[in-house]
Amino acid sequence: MKFYESVTLALSAILAHKLRSFLTLLGIIFGVATVIVVVSMVEGFNKYFNDKIADLGSNAFVVNKMGIVTSLQEWIDRSKKNKDIKLDDYHAILEHPTYVRDAAALMRRRGDIKRDTQTLQDIDISGVTANMVDIDTIKVDQGRYITPTEEEHSRYACFIGYGIADQLFPSVDPIDKEIKIQGLPFRVVGVAQEMGTVFGNPRDNFVIMPLSTYQNIYGSRGSIGIRVAAIGPESIERAQDEVRVVMRARRHLNYNDADNFGIVTSDALNSLRERIFGTISIVAIGVTSIALVVGGIVIMNIMLVSVTERTREIGIRKSLGAKRRDIVRQFLSESTVLSLMGGCIGVAIAYGLGKLVTVFLSMPTTLPIFWTFMALTVSASIGLFFGIYPAWKAAKLDPIEALRAD
Repeated sequence: MKFYESVTLALSAILAHKLRSFLTLLGIIFGVATVIVVVSMVEGFNKYFNDKIADLGSNAFVVNKMGIVTSLQEWIDRSKKNKDIKLDDYHAILEHPTYVRDAAALMRRRGDIKRDTQTLQDIDISGVTANMVDIDTIKVDQGRYITPTEEEHSRYACFIGYGIADQLFPSVDPIDKEIKIQGLPFRVVGVAQEMGTVFGNPRDNFVIMPLSTYQNIYGSRGSIGIRVAAIGPESIERAQDEVRVVMRARRHLNYNDADNFGIVTSDALNSLRERIFGTISIVAIGVTSIALVVGGIVIMNIMLVSVTERTREIGIRKSLGAKRRDIVRQFLSESTVLSLMGGCIGVAIAYGLGKLVTVFLSMPTTLPIFWTFMALTVSASIGLFFGIYPAWKAAKLDPIEALRAD
């Protein structure tokens, strides 16, 4: 029996019992769909994380008080041990740079802003040095960024996010218009390009002012953050070492003392993400794969029923010269095609569910080609594996006894 003939017979047998075949495939369908949805969400999140969260700027990293904190106890310990980072530290980093191209300082808090009678609450308010525009991922859409002159003279000028402009100035040009922060009038000098959302939370609701103005309003107590840019991608690690040496020397740390400050890099953020979501994805895929095993057992059970129902057919085929391998091939083809059809339906459902998740939950999903082919291969393999025993049982039937079956 040729391959295409066995596949044709398998499709005929499957289509002859459409409802039974569909019910048989439910385990495979749900198993494949669930695995693909989980993988799509994890892959989509990974890409989104790399593009929107872990991107600290061009060849950039951040120096701050706490670094990356992964537990409450770690946060408590670092709060006690780590010293605040001050503007003197920022100036020291820029004093004799070798692998550091530039550095910018910032402070941040949440607050309310107002225009006329309209108030926006819980807005991200930052004070930055003017050179932040050369390091940060925020880009100018209208107007301009904060200038060194405005920073030097503590001017009440601000650069706002797209969301702020859209809400406070829906039908007018926001440039040179006035908003109030802490009751003080600020002139809008520029608007940022739209950046979208992170899991439904807007990234465009922010106001940036000169760091000197920020400290005049909110005070200079507290720790600043320093965003540092290396001279090139090949020099990031050397720039980190250079900054670490400066910070440790200023804090008089001995050789064996641990850093009492944090350095946050894109690689460190991605490593944390991989540790967290790598474990989650492995567990999720392992649990959902149980449905595939259950689906395989159901396929084996239905194939055994099919062998019983078609005993006489098997006897006729053997009496006409069909060999054992022909019978085995026929039933293996049927179980494999049946399972593969379930895998295809599961992938289609997973694709649709991924689109719905993206639309309604604002969570990015990506359907990787590798995992799609892997799911189809696994589903076909399950049909092949669980079809071996029914096919072997059918091939063992004695043709005389089989012909006597009702």
